[in-house]
Amino acid sequence: MTAPLEDLFVVDASTLFAGPMAAMHLGDMGARVVKVEHPRRPDPSRGHGPAKDGENLWWKTLGRNKQTVTLDLHTESGQDAFCRLAERADVVIENFRPGTLERWGLGYDRLAAVNPQLVLARVTGFGQKGPYRSRPGFGTLAEAMSGFAAMTGEAGGPPTLPPFGLADGIASLTTAYAVMTALHARWRTGRGRELDVAIIEPILAMLGPQITRWDQLGAVQPRTGNRSANNAPRNAYLTADAKWVAVSTSAQSIAERVMELVGRPEFVAEDWFSSGAGRAQHADELDDAVGGWIAQRSRDEVVAEFERVHAAVAPIYDAGDIVADPQFQALGTVHRIEDPVLGEMAMQGPLFRMSEGEPRIEWTGRAPGADTDAVLAELGFSAAEIAAMRETGAC
Repeated sequence: MTAPLEDLFVVDASTLFAGPMAAMHLGDMGARVVKVEHPRRPDPSRGHGPAKDGENLWWKTLGRNKQTVTLDLHTESGQDAFCRLAERADVVIENFRPGTLERWGLGYDRLAAVNPQLVLARVTGFGQKGPYRSRPGFGTLAEAMSGFAAMTGEAGGPPTLPPFGLADGIASLTTAYAVMTALHARWRTGRGRELDVAIIEPILAMLGPQITRWDQLGAVQPRTGNRSANNAPRNAYLTADAKWVAVSTSAQSIAERVMELVGRPEFVAEDWFSSGAGRAQHADELDDAVGGWIAQRSRDEVVAEFERVHAAVAPIYDAGDIVADPQFQALGTVHRIEDPVLGEMAMQGPLFRMSEGEPRIEWTGRAPGADTDAVLAELGFSAAEIAAMRETGAC
């Protein structure tokens, strides 16, 4: 069965992390992805996070399904090779600071001249225009400026940043969505598109009606820890065996079942209990009731009892719990892939399944430039030309 995007050719000229992750998502769905890196300064993500036997583990996931090519885009021959890639590509993803590609003579005008159907996705911290366009931009800054950090953390405590690339991850999904939208438009019009994805924006869209709330009420969402400002009980609770569970009662019927389960049905009759906002104003009382009940039982007992009454609860997992969980196993969430250096390794798989053309991971992240000679030869460079490029440091 063919992969759903196997007819797409994507050039990934981006680094750290939104752009490469977007290319990874497209590669998971079958697109051919060629990763372009500087010969002497490859993607810095290769040096982030833990390593084993000198092999970066994050890159094994982020670089999966990608051929790797090294090109110095400061050089004429590197620019020529990049243009030849763009001429054949459906999509180019880049995240250089605005104006950098233009300075190298590789702006959208030139790329579209050689390939009018090309989709150029430009992923930067602050976008292609505005007073901040030239600033260095990372996901951490987006998490700060979007309001995420301001609303995250314990009440009275400091703003809290996530311990992972949240804004980058959201921007990667947005970029993949933008690419597919542009490709659909190309199918109708025959013309490519230039896409402007600013990492500060997609995370903002995920944070609910904070802008509308401020506009209409003059209020900002406070920090509430693991509680929600929109409903209660909603928190993380400690069990008798020193495990943690999370409870959500976004639906009114679920909130009622939880209170029946923990032996406090009288709360359900209160007027304030009839809405999430009303319950949130009584979070102390509801947390005491639910937390006290949970604290007397093991995690397995809590989950079993909640499941029995069809109430919403989940154990708070670490990575080992995820791999062992039967639901993740049934979904096939964790894939085991053979790496040529480290042997079999586990990683999270593609984001969804399809009835036909199942997404796949064919290989883990490769070394920088592992496919340079093969790809350049495919673009029409002779062996002598490739050797000369290596001699001058262009690849």
